[in-house]
Amino acid sequence: MKSVGEAMGIGRSFQEALQKACQSLEIKRNGLGADGKELTNQEQILDSLKNPSWNRLFHIYDAFKMGIPFKTIQKLTQIDAWFLNQIEELVELEKEIQKYTLDTLSRDLMLEAKQKGYADRQIAHLLRCLESQVHAKRKEMNIHRVYKLVDTCAAEFEAKTPYYYSTFETENESVVTDKKKIIILGSGPNRIGQGIEFDYSCVHGVLAAKECGYETIMINCNPETVSTDFDIADKLYFEPVFWEHIYDIIQHEKPVGVIVQLGGQTALKLAEKLDKYGIQIIGTSYKSLDLAEDRGSFSNLLRELKIPYPKFGVIEDAYQAVELSKDLGFPLLVRPSYVLGGQSMKIVINEQELETHVVNILKDIPGNKVLLDHFLERAIEAEADAICDGEDAYIIGIMEHIEPAGIHSGDSNAVLPPFDLSDHVIKQIEDITRKIALAMKVKGLINIQFAIKDETVYVIEANPRASRTVPFIAKAYDEPYELCDQADVRGEESKRFHF
Repeated sequence: MKSVGEAMGIGRSFQEALQKACQSLEIKRNGLGADGKELTNQEQILDSLKNPSWNRLFHIYDAFKMGIPFKTIQKLTQIDAWFLNQIEELVELEKEIQKYTLDTLSRDLMLEAKQKGYADRQIAHLLRCLESQVHAKRKEMNIHRVYKLVDTCAAEFEAKTPYYYSTFETENESVVTDKKKIIILGSGPNRIGQGIEFDYSCVHGVLAAKECGYETIMINCNPETVSTDFDIADKLYFEPVFWEHIYDIIQHEKPVGVIVQLGGQTALKLAEKLDKYGIQIIGTSYKSLDLAEDRGSFSNLLRELKIPYPKFGVIEDAYQAVELSKDLGFPLLVRPSYVLGGQSMKIVINEQELETHVVNILKDIPGNKVLLDHFLERAIEAEADAICDGEDAYIIGIMEHIEPAGIHSGDSNAVLPPFDLSDHVIKQIEDITRKIALAMKVKGLINIQFAIKDETVYVIEANPRASRTVPFIAKAYDEPYELCDQADVRGEESKRFHF
C-alpha cells in the first residue's frame, strides 16, 4: 500500500513546510530528524543517496549528520544546492540546541527551532526531556502558534477563503467567533485505501454539523481535502493530523467537541490524547474505541455475547506464541494490538514462521501485545456497515468479498448486495451487527468484518468509525448516510440518529 501517496505542508519558510510535511507522513517519525531514528550505516546511506526511494529525504539528513561532504551528497543525489543547504542548516541548528538543557535554552533559539518547523517532541529529544515540558516552557516564553490565511487570490484581490496554516509570528489572522464549534479530524496523508473514501465521510460530517447549527472546523494535511473542503467547512486548518498541531488549534478555537470517527484510523488514534486532556469526543466514547482496538478485550466481549469468533490468544513474546500455537493449531493469523488496520498482519503456517514474525513485530513495536487467531481456511469474507445512536442500530449495507477471507479488506473487491450468502447467514450478520453496536455503546458509524464457514458467521473485527465502504454504499444506494435522516432502501420506516 505504498504505490501512491501525498503529504503536504505549508509554512513561512521551506524548512517549516518541510518539517510539517514529514510530520504528516505517519511513518512513526516526528519530522525530519531529531527523533533518534537516524540511519547510521554509511554504506546504506550512500546507496540511498544514489538510488531514489520514498525515504531518501531522511537519508540526506542522516548523511549531513554523519558528516558526509556536501559535494558528495549533491553529486549522488543531483539535488539543487539550495535545498541541500536548507537541510544542512537544520542539522547545524540541532547541534547548537543540543549544547543546552531546557532550563538554559534561550528564547531566541527556541523560537528559531519552532519557526523552522520543529515539533515540541523533536526539541524534547534534543534537550533530553519530555514533550510536555517543552510545550510548557515555550508557553512560558510566550512562543505561541498563530494562524495565517492562505492567499488564494495571489494578492490580486482580498482573499476571503477560510483556509489557514500555522506559524510562529505575532499577528494572528484566524478570528475566533463566539459560535458553538465542532472540529472534524481528517484522514491525514493521501494513500491507497485512505484518501477520498474518508474525505467523503468528513464532508458529510461537516454538512450535518452545520445543519445542527455548529460552526464547522476541518483539520487535515491531505491535498485532496483542500480541493473539496475549504469551501464546505466554515474553517479549514491545513495542518498535520499530529497531536501538537491539533491541541494548539483546539486551545485556539475552544470547540464543543471533536469528531474522530470520520477520518479513518488517522483521526481515531488521537482519541486517547483527547480523552486524557479532557476534550469531548463527539460520538462513540474513547472507552468504546479502545475496546475495539484492544483485540484481546474485544474477543472477550464476543465471548460474553456468545458470538462465534476464531480461537485466539494474546502473547507478549515468541516463547508464549509457540506454546499457544499448540492449542490453537496452524495456520495462524498473527497481528499486533493498537495498530492501523492490516499493519504487520501475517498468516503463518509453522513454528519457525511464527517465531520470526512475532520477534519482528515486537522489535518494531516494543511493549505491544500480539494477538494470535486460528485462521479459518477457505472461508468467505463479508462486512457490514451500520449507524447507531446507542439505543438502536441501523444496518446500512452488507457486502460480500470476492476474494476468500485472508485478503485485507483494503485490497479486496466487495459486492453489494451479497451475491451468494444464504438468508440464514445474512440474518446472523444482521443480528450480530446490532448486538455488537449496542454492547459497545456506539454512537455513530461502525464497520464489522466477518468470516463465513459452513453457514456459521465468525466475527473477525469491528471498527467503530467510518470505513472505506461507507461512500461505496452511499453512492450505490444513492443515500448519504452520515449523521443524517436514514431512509431504509428496503422501504422501512425512516429513522434519525443523533450523535
